[in-house]
Amino acid sequence: MRALSKAMRKKAKPRPKGRPPKHDGKPTSAKLIAAATKEFNQRGFDGTDTNRIARRAGFAPQTFYRWFRDKTDVFLAVYRAWEDQEREMLSKLLARQAPATEVVNAAIRHHKAYKVFRRSLRTLSLENRAVRKARAESRKRQIEQIKVWVAPAKPSSVEVATILLQMERLADAVAEGEFADLGLEDKSAREALAALQTRLRGGRI
Repeated sequence: MRALSKAMRKKAKPRPKGRPPKHDGKPTSAKLIAAATKEFNQRGFDGTDTNRIARRAGFAPQTFYRWFRDKTDVFLAVYRAWEDQEREMLSKLLARQAPATEVVNAAIRHHKAYKVFRRSLRTLSLENRAVRKARAESRKRQIEQIKVWVAPAKPSSVEVATILLQMERLADAVAEGEFADLGLEDKSAREALAALQTRLRGGRI
């Protein structure tokens, strides 16, 4: 028996330090973020809880707290993932010099896909200091990335921020159907977004 136990100990390889445990081939944190993304985008921030997120990811509720402090912490992780997805999408479109209308339509689709999540983001930005700070940091990264994309134009940060905020608000309005609420088509809004984007890319700021 002693020899058998010794052999079993030799076969058991410890997990390398610093590497997160795996679950179905994906890191636990990534599974939790993916589950949180779906929960926030279906029920909003107030409509879900950490237990629901953990169960949706396939874990016991207590597993959540081994990776995130609280619901706000995982919300911020989802926000960063959303930002990364948008940057990657826009980078590909701009790399092949896609028309402004194509870029705008892609951005609106991305906002629509995360419509409920972004509702929570707007509300929490007013109520939660950590989310407000994270949103400011996200916008700063966006501004710097846009300045790289339109480098020949050399716009200032305030010029880029002014256009960015206009585009963000219009994209959310179209995604939310605010023009339809007014009995109006959103064609003009899409055209305005394309004009703002062309203005950035063409250097006419």
